Amino acid sequence: METTAFQRPADSSSARIRSVRASVVLVLSVWFLLVVSLGATGAFVGLPGKPPIAIAISVTAPLLLFLACARLSQSFRELILALDLRLITGMQAWRWEGFGFLALYANHVLPAGFALTAGLGDMAIGFAAPWMVLGLVRQTGFAASAAFVRWNVLGMLDLLIAVCMGAVSAVLAGGVPGAISTAPMATLPLLLIPAFQVPLFLMLHMTALMQSRQSK
Repeated sequence: METTAFQRPADSSSARIRSVRASVVLVLSVWFLLVVSLGATGAFVGLPGKPPIAIAISVTAPLLLFLACARLSQSFRELILALDLRLITGMQAWRWEGFGFLALYANHVLPAGFALTAGLGDMAIGFAAPWMVLGLVRQTGFAASAAFVRWNVLGMLDLLIAVCMGAVSAVLAGGVPGAISTAPMATLPLLLIPAFQVPLFLMLHMTALMQSRQSK
């Protein structure tokens, strides 16, 4: 007698999430390689004194895609809501690399307005990340706490302010010979910060806030 095996709903959902996870990993890899390959050709380098349009697109396009997928795809939404909140929070500790902006400012590579704002803000968020993880480990309801929500909101504001400061600095420099501008941010390896890390960290903050809202 021939028997037909029917996949249970739970198994079907699990398989769907695994498929979405694999797709996300693939998209992240392609995104990273695309930024590197375009950066190697100077595609993000703008005209002196003009807004960095290519950088702006590289920041906003991934975020719009992320929000669209979270809104329209149930499987993607289930995936990001199932991510380990302690892990995605701990990843923000990488923001301590903002110290590099201070070093670049000290060596007259980046302007003070941008480097100090972005560097100190990133360092503050990165320094607080381990304490947020400890709160998630020790307190059951910490994800829904005002402190955790506030930290994520401040982390997003820091990144958005840094992007705006970078754009303003690029315009104000005006191509004046010898002027210190944010032009190095449009070339590798610094390009990876605005074109890859910034939108990725914003996505992590958004995911954390989505999980925080769900836990209330």
